[in-house]
Amino acid sequence: MILHDKLNEIVPVWRDRARKLLKEHGNVKVNDFTIDQVYGGMRDVEVLVTDISYVDPATGIRFRGYTIPEVLDKLPKADGATMPYVGGLYYLLLTGEIPTPEQARAVEAEWQARAFVPAHVENVLRVMPDETHPMTLFAQGILALQTESQFVKRYRAGMKKDEYWIPTLEDSLNLIAKLPVLAAMIYCKKYSKCEMGQADPNLDWAGNLARRLGVANKEYEDLTRLYMILHSDHESGNVSAHATHLVGSALSDVYYSASAGMNGLAGPLHGLANQECLGWLLEVYQKFGGLPTDEQLAAFALETLQSGKVIPGYGHAVLRKTDPRYMSQREFCLATPGLRDDPLFKLVSMIFEVAPGVLTEHGKTKNPWPNVDAQSGVIQWYYGLREWDFYTVLFGVGRALGVMANLTWDRGLGYALERPKSVTTAMLEKWAAEGGRKLS
Repeated sequence: MILHDKLNEIVPVWRDRARKLLKEHGNVKVNDFTIDQVYGGMRDVEVLVTDISYVDPATGIRFRGYTIPEVLDKLPKADGATMPYVGGLYYLLLTGEIPTPEQARAVEAEWQARAFVPAHVENVLRVMPDETHPMTLFAQGILALQTESQFVKRYRAGMKKDEYWIPTLEDSLNLIAKLPVLAAMIYCKKYSKCEMGQADPNLDWAGNLARRLGVANKEYEDLTRLYMILHSDHESGNVSAHATHLVGSALSDVYYSASAGMNGLAGPLHGLANQECLGWLLEVYQKFGGLPTDEQLAAFALETLQSGKVIPGYGHAVLRKTDPRYMSQREFCLATPGLRDDPLFKLVSMIFEVAPGVLTEHGKTKNPWPNVDAQSGVIQWYYGLREWDFYTVLFGVGRALGVMANLTWDRGLGYALERPKSVTTAMLEKWAAEGGRKLS
């Protein structure tokens, strides 16, 4: 093919140009940034503002200033539940205040009243081929809900810019309310070939998500609450959050914006990490016919690194300690009798003891400690959700909480259309040769 042949000829030349620039002039400044940063995906470039969450290298993710242990301790819980109402978390993300039990239940009641999904959304999912990836169905389902957008109706009718946040909040509440139903529709279409589990009007949003997936189990309801809280937000720079913000900055409504964020979450370098971690764990378990010895595990981890691969679930772009989200899941497992005795969880615990030493000895990561993905898939597997392609949908349901809170505040504060400036390779080469960009 003519285009393939031509690109096959010129791509290596341009790749070498970029590599030469980075190797020889990566620290040369272009305005306030270096060439390394220009090419490096804006890594650590502080150009976004959010008060919803912040990743502290020492203490991990903070939601409105509260650490994960503080959030799990302070947020109200339903009677008999060990994990908080997710509605209470959403109240915190939006207002910055810890809600009372009544306020948390009020958010839950709003979601319950808005949970109906129009028939045309199910029709969109039904006509898709059986082999369609669940994240494709999830993004399509969110887009199909765009017919319900209150922001579009109000914008067309005319409203002041200072009021943009009001219909955005309405759309956000509507979308979050419907996501558990949408996720369960996808799960039943893809795997169960079943009628969706019935919701309990006396149960909260996360508990009903567990029920709709067909897992009528108090432990799994608590796990779902924990899972949604831990995956809700992670600053504004990760792909799903940034994509939602970027599309929303064009005044695209919640549905367009959230669908964009979910498309980003579907990438292997973002939301698919949890299933890659589970896949590696199962590979280890199958290789040794059960639990390996510490020595066997260390040798296998080293072999993985020496083959050019990574140990999935270990390392983090910001954290320099064990991810508190990992520890919260670990504590849940240790407090759950059947789960703490599960062979795969025992393997997770062995890796937690062995992998950091292997990584540290061989200098493969700045942070040799586990992140949230290192065991989240194992817990879903234990409770019977073994279709790991679906795990990212669950991640997406949780992530919607953070990105919707951020988008509502984007509109409330009147954030601008995002429009970075690009430069050419030739311009970078010129500035590198001059020792930096000289501004007049």
